[in-house]
Amino acid sequence: MSQEVESSAGSELHIKELKNKLRIQSLYIFHSGKMLTYKMIVSTSRQIIAENTNSIYLMLIDSNNQSSDRILVNKSFSAGFWGFEREFSFDIHVKKDLGDIVQVKLEKKKHLVNFQWFCKHITVKTPSGKRFEFPCHCWIENEKEVIIREGTARLPQDETKLLREKRREELEFRQKQFSWREWREGYPKSMDHLLPEVQFDAAKTFEFDFNFLKVIGESLLDKFKGFIHSWKDMADFENILGDFNIQNTLLEKVMQDWSKDYMFGYQFLNGCNPVMIRKCMEIPDKFPVTHEMVEGFLKKGVTLQEELKAGNIYIVDYEILEGVPTSSDQLYLTAPVCLLYKNRLDQIVPIAIQLSQNPGEKSPIFLPSDNEYDWMLAKMWVKSADFIVHQLVTHLLKTHLTSEVFEMAMYRKLSPVHPVYKLLKPHVRFTIAINEEARDNLISENGIISKVSSINGDGMTKIIQSAMETLTYESLCFPETIEARGMEDVPKYYYRDDGKKIWEAIHDFVSAVVEIYYESDETVQRDVEIQGFVQDVSFGMNNSDKFPESLVTREELVKYLSIVIFTASAQHAAVNFGQFDWYGWIPNSPSTMRMPPPELKGQMDMDYIMKSLPDRGRSSLALGTVWALSRFQKNELYLGTYPEMCFTEQPVKEAIKTFRKKLDEVTNIIKSRNEELPFDYSYLSPDKIPNSVAI
Repeated sequence: MSQEVESSAGSELHIKELKNKLRIQSLYIFHSGKMLTYKMIVSTSRQIIAENTNSIYLMLIDSNNQSSDRILVNKSFSAGFWGFEREFSFDIHVKKDLGDIVQVKLEKKKHLVNFQWFCKHITVKTPSGKRFEFPCHCWIENEKEVIIREGTARLPQDETKLLREKRREELEFRQKQFSWREWREGYPKSMDHLLPEVQFDAAKTFEFDFNFLKVIGESLLDKFKGFIHSWKDMADFENILGDFNIQNTLLEKVMQDWSKDYMFGYQFLNGCNPVMIRKCMEIPDKFPVTHEMVEGFLKKGVTLQEELKAGNIYIVDYEILEGVPTSSDQLYLTAPVCLLYKNRLDQIVPIAIQLSQNPGEKSPIFLPSDNEYDWMLAKMWVKSADFIVHQLVTHLLKTHLTSEVFEMAMYRKLSPVHPVYKLLKPHVRFTIAINEEARDNLISENGIISKVSSINGDGMTKIIQSAMETLTYESLCFPETIEARGMEDVPKYYYRDDGKKIWEAIHDFVSAVVEIYYESDETVQRDVEIQGFVQDVSFGMNNSDKFPESLVTREELVKYLSIVIFTASAQHAAVNFGQFDWYGWIPNSPSTMRMPPPELKGQMDMDYIMKSLPDRGRSSLALGTVWALSRFQKNELYLGTYPEMCFTEQPVKEAIKTFRKKLDEVTNIIKSRNEELPFDYSYLSPDKIPNSVAI
């Protein structure tokens, strides 16, 4: 009997399971032809538990603004506290064919704790087999929606009416997010407040903080805390280099020959500040150098006037420092002028130095034939002035701050699907963030520049304001600046030689991309976003009459974009990554001078020079700073490397391949050339040029 009951119960269970299966099958048959499947792949990175503490939703939108249901997607995430790189897939079922997917909407809802979530890339495969790519690369925060456009680059005039309107609304919103501010009067405008989209990622934050804390906070400042006195002799400056391995480095060679004239002159061509030197065709009245003064340093039998006409005389003028106030009565600053000469060995060597802009009895012209200490000190004053101008004008203003203006204008005026946005995006990475660090810690009233140099915030502002008067669009164009300074034919000018190759590679790449999307000059003129971008740059530069407010031809657009990319990559590399090489030996480029400049000849000695040079505290801080600023990030993205692949079109991908191939060729040329040189020049080797201003 028990067996019969068991059998009956089993039969009932079997019948119940069968009914459930039939019900499911009938539902499937009822919906067959209506339920369509879209396959999704979502890539994320830089996450810190956001997927496990927040709800993340996704919605597909087609060209007619029809959408799928909102789908909770982070149920597919794997558990874990850290997940820097993830890729996961899931399906979305819809009753009606959405056709081509043009947008994906992402939304994040917080629970107990709100964590930002970074979306890297989304791929959508439709039921018909079409594949749509959605490059995102942005943070989603604070329960806000983010609309991601399909990755095909489009000019605004090529959009449908609906998408053109959405594009306009998006830019209006971004202009409120990315609002301008004037940090100090006369500076280029900057970002009002940092958004997650432009902040450092976790790896960059850690590396940046670690470098400064290690070198400035621990190794150097603690070691020399409380020391504000002079060094005893030149050998003492080696003490602060004890924590660094400088064997067989350029810095070691600088230490050996820093006081020689050829090394002094070489730095104006290939050191940290290779943009100050220019050909001199006529001696200025304020610098009354005569043939009799310099006759002994010229080729035998030629006059100064003849050498001027022959193009063998060069000049470096720090007029921009005239009248700049110092931060203390115990610190000094001059505005020197230096005359240089191309000798028989094709070396650029100094032949006359005046330490002010006003000639007279108290401003003698120093010569190589003067007392050894007079000449050494005169050269130190020039290099100290060069340190200030390099840091604030060549480096800060003409790479960091200008690149921030370009970045701001890009976010404010170009849709993420605009081809120029996609082109420039890799070249603005971390720029706003690093500039905010600079404003807080380097150029603030009590920042590092004030602590290591002779000037404070007021002095910095005066220098930047003066530099802004000469900052023009043309002055950022590499070939034009070389020509304007008459430096086309000076020998051993590797900054020019390598820079020209990089400029040509960038220009060719940009030209190839522009030709893909702009059929004619009229296409450029009709592009309201690119015209708005150019106008916004002009506004952000606080200098509108010196920057174009419109572009008319494709050629003009190529030049403009080449300037943006070259400035952010090659130019910044050329003036940033040599700082430890050339400033690591403090006497070579003193960050400040603590004794007044000599007003008479023949009265200097080594004791006066040691009292003039930066004290222990300033030397230590300056050294630590230039070391930290010369570091490459561990996972640096170098020129031609575009891991985000904002472009999805094959023609642009081919242009990128060609660009990389050209850069590899330039790298090999530079490496071969450097094997024959006493001093490597590698700052413009493409494999050492980061994509953006990020340090």
